[in-house]
Amino acid sequence: MKRAFDDLQVGSIELFCLAAELSSFSAAAVAASVTPAAVSRSVSRLEARLGVRLFVRTTRQIRLTDEGQLYFEQCRGALATLVDAERQVSGLHGKPAGLLRISPPTPYAHYRVLPLLPEFRARYPEVSLQVHVSNRNVDFSDDVYDLSVRGRAPDDSNLIARKLEDAEMVIVATPGYLKRAGTPRGVEDLQRHDCIQFDMPSSGRRRAWTLKVEGEEVDVLTAGNYGSAEDVLASVTLARAGAGLMQTYRFVVAEDLRAGRLVEVLQEHGGVTRPFVMLYPHARHMSSRVRALVDFLVEKLQR
Repeated sequence: MKRAFDDLQVGSIELFCLAAELSSFSAAAVAASVTPAAVSRSVSRLEARLGVRLFVRTTRQIRLTDEGQLYFEQCRGALATLVDAERQVSGLHGKPAGLLRISPPTPYAHYRVLPLLPEFRARYPEVSLQVHVSNRNVDFSDDVYDLSVRGRAPDDSNLIARKLEDAEMVIVATPGYLKRAGTPRGVEDLQRHDCIQFDMPSSGRRRAWTLKVEGEEVDVLTAGNYGSAEDVLASVTLARAGAGLMQTYRFVVAEDLRAGRLVEVLQEHGGVTRPFVMLYPHARHMSSRVRALVDFLVEKLQR
């Protein structure tokens, strides 16, 4: 196999990635224990080799060009793969390290994933975590995430999907609202209630409520004077304030139900669940830190 890079070029790529991550030649120099001039020369060497500008430089700051951003994303992934390969070969595979970027949706982040992360870091102290809470699907080809959690597996053969759990849905309201508006006794009663709405981020459409009717799951369109978008927990906050009925995950309102702050209704039409799955790209060598988090979440959430 013919060599594509010499030692100097590999070192230049490392310094370029440091400068891109820190948005500063000086900061990259401090991190690498070299001079700012050495970082600048390394970047210039890469620009000459590639025939493109990687940074826009001013007297106060640097920023990546479009070509520089593309090169940075590819080089960062390649360097991470080399680091993980060395760990595996040298017997350090059991000690994951480095930055791990994850993207869970709002309710699952706050009530399932985030509370577990301190325990994960206690087990793997060399891993640092960056959490992006979002209800929108992650595009792994463009975004810089290692793993996401979503409500369903997309039709993408380039992704691995691991189910975490089937989360039960419940319909709840405050005792005060039920005293004022009455307790629904059947599905048809929902039409005369204030049902708090949520607009799906992917489509902007109102999410239907799903109930079991004669053993079959049925989507029911409801109506109400309150709605929210993007953050599903806003709808739950409205329900806690007595605004109306809300269908949400049992794990979100479990404490409220135990304390009597909320009351479950239409239990005879309950039992509906929605899945949560982990998604991450196919890779010949999954990084040790991603593997560690996948195994950890499966261990904790599939009980």
